[in-house]
Amino acid sequence: MAAVTSRIERVTVSRLRRQRPRAARSRQVAASHRRTVSRARFASAVSCRNGSEGPADWKNVAKGAIFFVSAPRLTRRKASGGVILFVMASEPSTKRAIVFFDGQNLYHGAKEAFGYTYPNYDPAKLAKAVCAQEDWQLAGIRFYTGVHTPEGDDHWHRFWGKKLAAMGRKGVKVFRRELRYQNTTIRLSDGTERTTAVPQEKGVDVRIALDVVSCVLEGLCDVAVIFSQDQDLSEVADEVRKISRREQRWVKIVSAFPVGPTSQNRRGINDTDWIKIDRATYDACIDPRDYR
Repeated sequence: MAAVTSRIERVTVSRLRRQRPRAARSRQVAASHRRTVSRARFASAVSCRNGSEGPADWKNVAKGAIFFVSAPRLTRRKASGGVILFVMASEPSTKRAIVFFDGQNLYHGAKEAFGYTYPNYDPAKLAKAVCAQEDWQLAGIRFYTGVHTPEGDDHWHRFWGKKLAAMGRKGVKVFRRELRYQNTTIRLSDGTERTTAVPQEKGVDVRIALDVVSCVLEGLCDVAVIFSQDQDLSEVADEVRKISRREQRWVKIVSAFPVGPTSQNRRGINDTDWIKIDRATYDACIDPRDYR
């Protein structure tokens, strides 16, 4: 009897040893399935916002669509729920664009690229040209610039006064701020020094950033186009992406700027899409009126 009992114990122990690795592997597989939802296994549970369903529709899901994947939880208990994965917001068929112009930055970019000596561009024409090129619906134009005081430079004060008034008559929203003057010592080529009042533009980039974020938050546009290469505006791109993720909306931010053979700076605002304006496009958008 003792011998039979001993044999039963040995067989039981042997079976337990064989079952342990198998059970461990089962637990690992279950854990792996809980962490990863397989397309091939659970494609039939896909429910897309654009109406596609089932495994055959995986390849038909449009790029950028919002879709949810529901899969049973692989647990020891009966599955009672699912796993929901958010991918990204769907791209609208009609994209509304608001165009923001950093007037002084655009002027210096055009001067470096094409050699123009004064701001001869027409913002309304440039905005329409870019939107037509990209197949966007133009929803608004906003222009920002610093302006000389009459005491600082009466010629350019009058120039901008007339040019901005003409923009306003075309429906462009204008933001102007007086330049500040700071005494700066300049060393001349002959070694002598001269102190002069240098105009400085303050607050324009901040105002552009605030208006871009405000327009996106209010849902006024799907695309924000900034005519500027000012890297201080790169933080706006981060804020726009945060809004897009939080509100589950498709939003694009773009930097547009002139580029020519003599351009030293060929970079747009970091973390944005870039649209380079060539000479032909720029020349087609020159304001025929000279406000000098």
